[in-house]
Amino acid sequence: MSPIPPIRIGTRKSLLARTQSGHIQAAITAALGAPPEAADEVAPLVFITTTGDRIQDRRLTDIGGKALFTKEIEECLLDGRIDVAVHSMKDVPAEQPPGLCVAAIPVREDPRDAFVSGEWDSMAALPQGARLGTASLRRQAQALKARPDLVVETLRGNVDTRLARLAAGDFDAILLAAAGLNRLGLNAQARGFLDPWAAPPAPGQGALALQAREGSDWADWLNRLNHAPTEICVAAERGALTALEASCRTAMGAFARIVDDRVELAVEALAPDGAACWRREGSGAVDAAEARQLGLRLGAEIKAEAGDLLLE
Repeated sequence: MSPIPPIRIGTRKSLLARTQSGHIQAAITAALGAPPEAADEVAPLVFITTTGDRIQDRRLTDIGGKALFTKEIEECLLDGRIDVAVHSMKDVPAEQPPGLCVAAIPVREDPRDAFVSGEWDSMAALPQGARLGTASLRRQAQALKARPDLVVETLRGNVDTRLARLAAGDFDAILLAAAGLNRLGLNAQARGFLDPWAAPPAPGQGALALQAREGSDWADWLNRLNHAPTEICVAAERGALTALEASCRTAMGAFARIVDDRVELAVEALAPDGAACWRREGSGAVDAAEARQLGLRLGAEIKAEAGDLLLE
Protein backbone atom coordinates (compact mmCIF):
# COMPACT_ATOMS: atom_id res chain seq x y z
CA MET A 1 0.00 0.00 0.00
CA SER A 2 1.11 3.55 -0.68
CA PRO A 3 1.04 6.36 1.84
CA ILE A 4 -1.94 8.69 1.61
CA PRO A 5 -1.48 11.43 -1.01
CA PRO A 6 -0.83 14.19 -1.74
CA ILE A 7 2.91 13.84 -2.17
CA ARG A 8 4.35 17.33 -2.64
CA ILE A 9 7.19 17.42 -5.18
CA GLY A 10 9.79 20.15 -4.78
CA THR A 11 11.72 21.39 -7.79
CA ARG A 12 13.54 24.39 -9.21
CA LYS A 13 11.64 26.88 -11.37
CA SER A 14 13.65 26.60 -14.58
CA LEU A 15 11.94 25.23 -17.66
CA LEU A 16 14.17 22.17 -17.64
CA ALA A 17 13.52 21.49 -13.94
CA ARG A 18 9.77 21.89 -14.44
CA THR A 19 9.86 19.59 -17.44
CA GLN A 20 11.79 16.78 -15.79
CA SER A 21 9.76 17.10 -12.58
CA GLY A 22 6.62 16.90 -14.68
CA HIS A 23 7.78 13.48 -15.92
CA ILE A 24 8.28 12.38 -12.30
CA GLN A 25 4.89 13.80 -11.34
CA ALA A 26 3.27 11.72 -14.08
CA ALA A 27 5.13 8.58 -12.98
CA ILE A 28 4.15 9.06 -9.33
CA THR A 29 0.54 9.72 -10.29
CA ALA A 30 0.42 6.50 -12.30
CA ALA A 31 2.10 4.52 -9.50
CA LEU A 32 -0.57 5.81 -7.10
CA GLY A 33 -3.24 4.46 -9.45
CA ALA A 34 -4.66 7.91 -10.14
CA PRO A 35 -5.67 9.20 -13.60
CA PRO A 36 -3.31 11.68 -15.34
CA GLU A 37 -5.76 14.56 -14.86
CA ALA A 38 -5.45 14.13 -11.09
CA ALA A 39 -1.69 14.81 -11.08
CA ASP A 40 -1.89 18.28 -9.57
CA GLU A 41 -4.13 16.95 -6.81
CA VAL A 42 -2.25 13.81 -5.78
CA ALA A 43 1.31 14.94 -6.62
CA PRO A 44 1.44 18.75 -6.77
CA LEU A 45 4.62 20.49 -7.87
CA VAL A 46 6.12 23.07 -5.50
CA PHE A 47 8.50 25.48 -7.24
CA ILE A 48 11.50 26.73 -5.27
CA THR A 49 14.04 29.37 -6.32
CA THR A 50 17.59 28.45 -5.34
CA THR A 51 20.62 30.65 -4.86
CA GLY A 52 22.15 29.07 -7.96
CA ASP A 53 19.12 30.24 -9.96
CA ARG A 54 19.27 33.79 -8.61
CA ILE A 55 22.96 34.37 -9.32
CA GLN A 56 23.65 33.92 -13.03
CA ASP A 57 26.61 36.19 -13.68
CA ARG A 58 29.35 34.24 -11.88
CA ARG A 59 30.79 30.74 -12.00
CA LEU A 60 29.58 28.33 -9.33
CA THR A 61 33.15 28.08 -8.05
CA ASP A 62 32.92 31.73 -7.01
CA ILE A 63 29.62 31.51 -5.12
CA GLY A 64 29.69 28.19 -3.29
CA GLY A 65 29.41 25.29 -5.72
CA LYS A 66 26.67 23.05 -7.05
CA ALA A 67 25.02 22.69 -3.63
CA LEU A 68 23.50 26.13 -4.30
CA PHE A 69 21.07 24.33 -6.65
CA THR A 70 19.92 21.94 -3.91
CA LYS A 71 20.28 23.67 -0.53
CA GLU A 72 16.96 25.56 -0.40
CA ILE A 73 15.05 22.56 -1.74
CA GLU A 74 16.62 20.31 0.88
CA GLU A 75 15.65 22.80 3.60
CA CYS A 76 12.04 22.59 2.41
CA LEU A 77 12.26 18.80 2.53
CA LEU A 78 13.72 18.74 6.03
CA ASP A 79 11.10 21.08 7.48
CA GLY A 80 8.20 19.23 5.86
CA ARG A 81 7.08 21.76 3.25
CA ILE A 82 7.60 19.13 0.53
CA ASP A 83 7.72 15.31 0.58
CA VAL A 84 10.13 14.56 -2.27
CA ALA A 85 12.71 16.64 -4.12
CA VAL A 86 13.66 16.16 -7.75
CA HIS A 87 17.28 17.04 -8.52
CA SER A 88 19.57 16.57 -11.46
CA MET A 89 21.91 13.94 -10.04
CA LYS A 90 24.99 15.82 -11.25
CA ASP A 91 24.01 18.70 -8.92
CA VAL A 92 23.69 16.47 -5.81
CA PRO A 93 26.71 16.65 -3.49
CA ALA A 94 28.59 13.42 -2.83
CA GLU A 95 27.29 13.18 0.75
CA GLN A 96 23.63 13.47 1.76
CA PRO A 97 22.63 15.95 4.50
CA PRO A 98 21.67 14.26 7.79
CA GLY A 99 18.06 13.11 7.69
CA LEU A 100 17.79 12.87 3.89
CA CYS A 101 18.32 10.03 1.42
CA VAL A 102 18.17 9.40 -2.31
CA ALA A 103 15.06 7.20 -2.40
CA ALA A 104 15.12 6.42 -6.12
CA ILE A 105 17.03 7.03 -9.34
CA PRO A 106 14.73 6.68 -12.38
CA VAL A 107 15.94 5.48 -15.76
CA ARG A 108 18.72 7.66 -17.09
CA GLU A 109 18.52 9.96 -20.09
CA ASP A 110 21.43 10.39 -22.51
CA PRO A 111 24.55 11.00 -20.34
CA ARG A 112 26.64 12.61 -23.08
CA ASP A 113 27.73 16.20 -23.59
CA ALA A 114 26.29 17.77 -26.73
CA PHE A 115 28.26 20.03 -29.07
CA VAL A 116 26.06 22.91 -30.25
CA SER A 117 27.09 25.40 -32.93
CA GLY A 118 25.39 27.36 -35.65
CA GLU A 119 28.20 26.81 -38.15
CA TRP A 120 30.59 24.09 -37.06
CA ASP A 121 29.96 20.34 -36.90
CA SER A 122 32.43 19.34 -34.20
CA MET A 123 35.05 20.55 -31.75
CA ALA A 124 37.75 19.55 -34.22
CA ALA A 125 36.16 21.68 -36.94
CA LEU A 126 36.23 24.91 -34.91
CA PRO A 127 38.63 27.55 -36.28
CA GLN A 128 41.78 28.56 -34.43
CA GLY A 129 40.96 30.65 -31.35
CA ALA A 130 37.22 29.96 -31.51
CA ARG A 131 35.08 31.02 -28.53
CA LEU A 132 33.57 28.12 -26.61
CA GLY A 133 30.94 28.75 -23.94
CA THR A 134 30.52 26.62 -20.82
CA ALA A 135 30.17 27.08 -17.07
CA SER A 136 31.68 23.67 -16.30
CA LEU A 137 35.32 23.47 -15.24
CA ARG A 138 35.35 19.84 -16.43
CA ARG A 139 34.07 20.73 -19.90
CA GLN A 140 36.57 23.59 -20.05
CA ALA A 141 39.48 21.31 -19.16
CA GLN A 142 38.42 18.55 -21.56
CA ALA A 143 37.97 21.06 -24.38
CA LEU A 144 41.37 22.65 -23.77
CA LYS A 145 42.99 19.23 -23.58
CA ALA A 146 41.73 18.53 -27.09
CA ARG A 147 42.07 22.10 -28.40
CA PRO A 148 44.43 24.29 -26.32
CA ASP A 149 43.92 27.15 -28.77
CA LEU A 150 40.25 27.62 -27.89
CA VAL A 151 39.08 30.62 -25.89
CA VAL A 152 36.77 29.20 -23.22
CA GLU A 153 34.38 31.74 -21.71
CA THR A 154 31.87 31.39 -18.87
CA LEU A 155 28.31 30.71 -19.95
CA ARG A 156 25.64 30.22 -17.28
CA GLY A 157 21.86 30.38 -17.34
CA ASN A 158 19.02 28.14 -18.42
CA VAL A 159 19.24 26.10 -21.63
CA ASP A 160 17.17 28.62 -23.60
CA THR A 161 19.36 31.48 -22.35
CA ARG A 162 22.53 29.68 -23.43
CA LEU A 163 21.12 28.85 -26.85
CA ALA A 164 20.03 32.48 -27.29
CA ARG A 165 23.54 33.74 -26.54
CA LEU A 166 24.96 31.28 -29.08
CA ALA A 167 22.44 32.47 -31.68
CA ALA A 168 23.37 36.09 -30.89
CA GLY A 169 27.00 35.39 -31.84
CA ASP A 170 28.51 35.56 -28.34
CA PHE A 171 30.14 32.17 -28.93
CA ASP A 172 31.19 29.98 -31.83
CA ALA A 173 30.00 26.88 -30.00
CA ILE A 174 28.72 25.77 -26.62
CA LEU A 175 28.59 22.49 -24.71
CA LEU A 176 25.36 21.34 -23.05
CA ALA A 177 24.07 18.15 -21.46
CA ALA A 178 22.33 16.06 -24.11
CA ALA A 179 19.76 15.01 -21.50
CA GLY A 180 18.55 18.57 -21.05
CA LEU A 181 18.16 19.10 -24.78
CA ASN A 182 16.25 15.82 -25.11
CA ARG A 183 13.90 16.56 -22.23
CA LEU A 184 13.09 19.97 -23.70
CA GLY A 185 12.56 18.59 -27.20
CA LEU A 186 15.60 20.49 -28.46
CA ASN A 187 17.75 17.52 -29.46
CA ALA A 188 17.91 18.79 -33.04
CA GLN A 189 20.13 21.63 -31.76
CA ALA A 190 23.03 19.22 -31.18
CA ARG A 191 25.54 19.05 -34.02
CA GLY A 192 27.35 16.15 -32.36
CA PHE A 193 28.18 14.47 -29.07
CA LEU A 194 31.33 13.89 -27.05
CA ASP A 195 32.23 10.23 -26.57
CA PRO A 196 31.42 9.61 -22.89
CA TRP A 197 34.15 6.98 -22.52
CA ALA A 198 36.83 9.20 -24.03
CA ALA A 199 35.59 12.37 -22.29
CA PRO A 200 33.60 11.25 -19.22
CA PRO A 201 30.70 13.53 -18.28
CA ALA A 202 29.82 14.73 -14.79
CA PRO A 203 29.07 11.84 -12.41
CA GLY A 204 25.36 11.06 -12.67
CA GLN A 205 24.82 13.29 -15.72
CA GLY A 206 21.48 12.50 -17.35
CA ALA A 207 20.07 10.89 -14.20
CA LEU A 208 17.59 12.31 -11.72
CA ALA A 209 17.66 11.90 -7.94
CA LEU A 210 14.42 11.56 -5.97
CA GLN A 211 15.32 12.71 -2.49
CA ALA A 212 13.16 12.12 0.60
CA ARG A 213 13.34 12.29 4.37
CA GLU A 214 14.87 9.17 5.89
CA GLY A 215 12.15 7.05 7.49
CA SER A 216 9.32 9.02 5.91
CA ASP A 217 6.20 7.28 4.57
CA TRP A 218 7.29 8.09 1.03
CA ALA A 219 10.97 7.10 1.19
CA ASP A 220 10.48 3.34 0.71
CA TRP A 221 7.46 3.74 -1.57
CA LEU A 222 9.42 5.86 -4.04
CA ASN A 223 11.80 2.95 -4.63
CA ARG A 224 9.31 1.51 -7.12
CA LEU A 225 10.47 4.28 -9.50
CA ASN A 226 14.08 3.16 -9.17
CA HIS A 227 15.91 1.81 -12.26
CA ALA A 228 18.51 -0.71 -11.07
CA PRO A 229 20.96 -0.44 -14.02
CA THR A 230 20.99 3.36 -13.67
CA GLU A 231 21.44 3.08 -9.90
CA ILE A 232 24.45 0.78 -10.36
CA CYS A 233 26.16 3.01 -12.93
CA VAL A 234 25.53 6.14 -10.88
CA ALA A 235 26.86 4.39 -7.76
CA ALA A 236 30.16 3.75 -9.56
CA GLU A 237 30.44 7.31 -10.84
CA ARG A 238 29.55 8.89 -7.50
CA GLY A 239 32.01 6.60 -5.74
CA ALA A 240 34.73 8.28 -7.79
CA LEU A 241 33.20 11.67 -6.97
CA THR A 242 33.37 10.89 -3.26
CA ALA A 243 36.95 9.63 -3.40
CA LEU A 244 38.13 12.73 -5.22
CA GLU A 245 36.15 15.00 -2.89
CA ALA A 246 35.16 16.67 -6.12
CA SER A 247 33.32 19.96 -6.35
CA CYS A 248 32.91 22.69 -8.94
CA ARG A 249 36.58 23.45 -8.31
CA THR A 250 37.60 19.99 -9.50
CA ALA A 251 37.67 19.16 -13.20
CA MET A 252 36.61 15.51 -13.10
CA GLY A 253 34.27 13.21 -14.95
CA ALA A 254 33.16 9.60 -14.57
CA PHE A 255 31.20 7.31 -16.85
CA ALA A 256 29.96 3.80 -16.10
CA ARG A 257 28.28 1.35 -18.42
CA ILE A 258 27.08 -2.23 -18.09
CA VAL A 259 28.59 -4.57 -20.65
CA ASP A 260 27.44 -8.18 -20.44
CA ASP A 261 27.82 -9.09 -16.78
CA ARG A 262 30.28 -6.37 -15.76
CA VAL A 263 30.22 -2.70 -14.87
CA GLU A 264 32.89 -0.77 -16.75
CA LEU A 265 34.02 2.59 -15.34
CA ALA A 266 36.23 5.37 -16.71
CA VAL A 267 37.30 8.16 -14.35
CA GLU A 268 39.21 11.23 -15.45
CA ALA A 269 40.53 14.28 -13.64
CA LEU A 270 42.25 17.19 -15.31
CA ALA A 271 44.15 20.36 -14.58
CA PRO A 272 41.82 23.31 -15.31
CA ASP A 273 43.84 24.27 -18.39
CA GLY A 274 43.72 20.71 -19.75
CA ALA A 275 47.51 20.46 -19.75
CA ALA A 276 47.52 17.47 -17.39
CA CYS A 277 45.12 14.54 -17.18
CA TRP A 278 44.90 11.61 -14.78
CA ARG A 279 42.75 8.66 -15.82
CA ARG A 280 41.79 5.22 -14.55
CA GLU A 281 39.60 2.48 -16.01
CA GLY A 282 38.26 -0.64 -14.33
CA SER A 283 35.41 -3.09 -14.10
CA GLY A 284 33.44 -4.89 -11.43
CA ALA A 285 30.32 -6.86 -10.60
CA VAL A 286 26.87 -5.58 -11.55
CA ASP A 287 25.96 -4.61 -8.01
CA ALA A 288 25.45 -1.11 -6.59
CA ALA A 289 27.63 -1.62 -3.51
CA GLU A 290 30.48 -3.18 -5.49
CA ALA A 291 30.16 -0.55 -8.22
CA ARG A 292 30.56 2.17 -5.61
CA GLN A 293 33.68 0.46 -4.29
CA LEU A 294 35.08 0.37 -7.82
CA GLY A 295 34.52 4.12 -8.12
CA LEU A 296 36.05 4.77 -4.72
CA ARG A 297 39.14 2.76 -5.68
CA LEU A 298 39.72 4.41 -9.05
CA GLY A 299 39.06 7.87 -7.62
CA ALA A 300 41.48 7.27 -4.74
CA GLU A 301 44.20 6.18 -7.18
CA ILE A 302 43.79 9.39 -9.17
CA LYS A 303 43.77 11.52 -6.05
CA ALA A 304 46.96 9.89 -4.78
CA GLU A 305 48.69 10.54 -8.09
CA ALA A 306 47.45 14.06 -8.80
CA GLY A 307 47.17 15.57 -5.33
CA ASP A 308 46.71 19.35 -5.18
CA LEU A 309 47.28 19.72 -8.91
CA LEU A 310 43.56 18.99 -9.42
CA LEU A 311 42.36 22.16 -7.77
CA GLU A 312 41.82 25.39 -9.71
